[in-house]
Amino acid sequence: MIDSAFLSRRAALARMACGFGSLALAGVHARAAASSLAHHPARAKRIIFLFMQGGVSQVDSLDCKPLLTERDGQMLNFDDARSIAKTGKGADQRVMKPLWEMKQRGQSGLWCSELFPHMARHMDDVCVIRSMHTEGVAHGPATLFLHTGSTNFIRPSMGAWISYGLGSESENLPAFVTISPALGNGGPRNYGSAFLPAKYQGTPIGRSGQAAKEAGFRYLKSPLSTEASRRQFDLLSTLNAEQSRTRPGDTAMEAVVESYELAWRMQSTAPQVMNLDSEPEHVKALYGIGEKETDNYGRQCLMARRLAESGVRFIQVNYGDNSNNPAWDQHSNLPKHADHARAVDKPVAGLLADLKQRGLLDDTIVWWGGEFGRTPYAEKNGTGRDHNPGGFSIWVAGGGFKAGHAHGETDEWGHRAIAGKVHMHDLHATLLHQLGLNHERLTWRHDGRDYRLTDVHGRPVRALLDV
Repeated sequence: MIDSAFLSRRAALARMACGFGSLALAGVHARAAASSLAHHPARAKRIIFLFMQGGVSQVDSLDCKPLLTERDGQMLNFDDARSIAKTGKGADQRVMKPLWEMKQRGQSGLWCSELFPHMARHMDDVCVIRSMHTEGVAHGPATLFLHTGSTNFIRPSMGAWISYGLGSESENLPAFVTISPALGNGGPRNYGSAFLPAKYQGTPIGRSGQAAKEAGFRYLKSPLSTEASRRQFDLLSTLNAEQSRTRPGDTAMEAVVESYELAWRMQSTAPQVMNLDSEPEHVKALYGIGEKETDNYGRQCLMARRLAESGVRFIQVNYGDNSNNPAWDQHSNLPKHADHARAVDKPVAGLLADLKQRGLLDDTIVWWGGEFGRTPYAEKNGTGRDHNPGGFSIWVAGGGFKAGHAHGETDEWGHRAIAGKVHMHDLHATLLHQLGLNHERLTWRHDGRDYRLTDVHGRPVRALLDV
């Protein structure tokens, strides 16, 4: 006698058919619902975020401040949040000149230092925001704020919000992928879904500190034959369909079921997408693949391009490590910036050139920057710079942003944003706007209130847009 807790073969097949039908219908409904969340015509379909963990010095890269050279070595009281947090009061700090020569580049005349000679050739393609400011004076809070719009509460990441709002363009790949994420300063929270359904969280590829050539989707390829793999998947689908039927409204269960289906479809798609060996040699060379200093980040950037053209909505390419001192965090050894710049400069420039020549830059936003900038003074009278959330630079390119344009200003020291100020909430709102999403309407009700990426702040900065 068969225990009623188990399904007969006939019942299993019948329910499996219903299950597949339900899952397929749910997929159709999910895609329809996702597309309905778009609030206005979009200028961009996707974002590639090149995260420079630790904070690049804006006065050594994109924000030219001659006064720093004129007053180099002088002791002045900058009286900022960072020095007050350390000393309880403002203290005199030694002005420190830029370590790399600043030059105006291209027809636009945008400033870019010798720290980034390859990116400098693309200044006519980017929109430099020189008046960024944010929350948090330490890496942990500032990094969380950049990714989630909050310095301490557990909130959905920006990629999760975009995944929820738009879904993926591909049925065979996730909407949100993060390449080589770090374990510290927020870790999985930086690509998590928090109270949004789990299916919207990011899919990590590799991890910080792991060579990019070892990362990828190879583990998704089943060791079983195609027929055996199909039978295994059919059995899992049967059990999943029955579980879903008995637990309606269980979003965690729904996410697990959908993840199994997506993983199955990815077996046939993802390995080809992640196979960089199929790229022509001249394309690999464009990204610096095969060169000691640029091979790792070059592979990450090329992965990002292949994921973008395959339908992934939000791709984060992380440059950092898992140490207590993130990559660009030079408190006492600012010349170390040059090592990191050599690792990312050519790959980033290659990504811009590759997207542009393929016609992808028109509807792809490339966002480059860190969680904050650096101070114009030397920390502890040394040879490094401290954290500076009050005024720093990033750039964005493509997706309807003005090309060859500089927006906003910091003060004469490059210390605080004073004109055309853009808060991180404003940047988030603007990026969502370009994707066709109104940041005030992209909400999720949780614990009795509506939440959004920008909390109760932010506005799209129209001056950044090519309208």
